[in-house]
Amino acid sequence: MPAPRTVLLTGAAGGLGTLMRELLPTYGYELRLLDLRPIEGEPEAIVADLADKAAVREAVRGVDAVLHLAGISLEAPFEKILEANIEGTYHLYEAAREEGVGRIVFASSNHAVGYAPRPRGDAPLDAADLIPVDVPHRPDTFYGLSKAFGEDLAQLYWDRHGLETVSVRIGSCFAEPTSVRMLSLWMSPADGARLFHAALTAPGVGHTVVYGSSANTRLWWDLGSARALGYEPQDDSEPYAEKLIAEQGELDPENIAHAHLGGHFVNDPPIWPY
Repeated sequence: MPAPRTVLLTGAAGGLGTLMRELLPTYGYELRLLDLRPIEGEPEAIVADLADKAAVREAVRGVDAVLHLAGISLEAPFEKILEANIEGTYHLYEAAREEGVGRIVFASSNHAVGYAPRPRGDAPLDAADLIPVDVPHRPDTFYGLSKAFGEDLAQLYWDRHGLETVSVRIGSCFAEPTSVRMLSLWMSPADGARLFHAALTAPGVGHTVVYGSSANTRLWWDLGSARALGYEPQDDSEPYAEKLIAEQGELDPENIAHAHLGGHFVNDPPIWPY
């Protein structure tokens, strides 16, 4: 499909949203920004809560697509996750349906399948040893549960309403990896923009689930469905490996946090501070 001209970027003040505010316009997008809090230097950004159905509908009106990054990105009490990530995502999908928006790119997470065992063996792994995209949902937290819900909601809205979604199970998108585990899941900001651009423009996606990472030497999961969208990752975490392993040591398969895809979310998840 042709590149959407105007894209609503939710969660535009967050870490990933800030990165995409800078990178996606280079692909020709006009971004309409939305966040719960004001964005410095962006006086036209929409300040609204996804709980406000009228505001969400107004935000999606006239856009070609949505990149949905908003929500709580760590563990929190279920009531907070329910309001921000589950009900908020539902409100966004309903608004998109009502306004005739054809596609949403949904920021899912590796934590939707966080209890999946990580692959074992020396890097790089054979294709048969990589975690497939059709692995059953195994959320590691209420946060991960909300991402599993979002993927299922996306499937429902495709089957029932013809609203397309690419659900991107993001690993860790930072300027550089900060842990040995992240060497396998890291997505460079530039590759993140490449993947989101592919997800916004690939034809006939229906509801497609992809893993979101760079082409890491130590990759744990299968990027096949992402590459099928036209994603061509350019970066690899391997240049950071020697330093991180020297500082932190190799992963210990007897450590529950090292044995599962979700890392320390399975036993000691970081808590949302707000």
